[in-house]
Amino acid sequence: MVKTAIIEAHGGPEKFKIVDLEVGDPGPGEIRIRHKAVGLNFIDCYQRSGLYPMELPHALGMEASGVIEAVGEGVTHLKVGDRAAYAAQPPGAYTAERVMPAAQVCPLPDAISFEEGAAMMLKGLTVQYLFRRTTPITAGDTVLFHAAAGGVGLIACQWAKSDGIRLIGTAGTDAKCQLALDHGADACINYRDEDWVARVKELTDGKGVDVVMDAVGADTFEGSLDSLRPLGFMISFGNASGPVPPFAIATLGAKGSLKITRPTLFTHIADHETCQQMARDLFEKVEAGDVQIRIDQRFPLEDVAEAHRALEARKTTGSTILTL
Repeated sequence: MVKTAIIEAHGGPEKFKIVDLEVGDPGPGEIRIRHKAVGLNFIDCYQRSGLYPMELPHALGMEASGVIEAVGEGVTHLKVGDRAAYAAQPPGAYTAERVMPAAQVCPLPDAISFEEGAAMMLKGLTVQYLFRRTTPITAGDTVLFHAAAGGVGLIACQWAKSDGIRLIGTAGTDAKCQLALDHGADACINYRDEDWVARVKELTDGKGVDVVMDAVGADTFEGSLDSLRPLGFMISFGNASGPVPPFAIATLGAKGSLKITRPTLFTHIADHETCQQMARDLFEKVEAGDVQIRIDQRFPLEDVAEAHRALEARKTTGSTILTL
């Protein structure tokens, strides 16, 4: 029996319950992993609230790291005793131990700690697909990245810097802006104090940016479109402020023949080999020192509700993990 955080109904953080659940043996294509640390992400809040509905009751959590305890038939890329980390469906990482599909569980290099592994997989693989798999981005291009001081944002700042890409960030305080600058952003705009669209245009000599990466959603969507150069590319990959409302597709033509996509990480990592290659790409960035994983908040698993409150109130910076 292992401690597990579940919800039995959608709603606020108060819906969490800590229960004891039995862990069985892995079946074909599965592994059992004993967690060392668990990552916290906005998608967890979306699933808890019901924005992304799920069958209940259910444990939450999409990423973690730990040690492989058992391996099911057909699993060849992992063995008992291996260090491993993952960002994967189905939810269920908020627990000390679990059985899960093996395909998206990745061997974790010895040079990367369990805490870093838990804090980096969903966020780091997201950055990997944003910069490497969504639209061509090359050295010298300019990217606008919202929430640049968050867990995904700080990885993105470093990734862009290491690839010679100019990143303009936005954040909600001067301290958060400085954090983004310290991690490689070329500029960072405090959106509470400035007209950030006007400032983006000023920083790009009136041209606009090549690509916008926007996980904030409703609050920033229109301004993000207005920040793009003609033929620019908008990547809307999250809903931290709520989902983007419906809009007329002709708007894209009127604003400069813009392009837009709404990707999810889980589409990109659905194929086993693709997932493993994306993880290797991420691990290489970390092992080379190009990307450092900053963990600014740690909460015991029993305090998961408080962790969700901090994340939704935008009181966090960098990555947040649950300890076991």
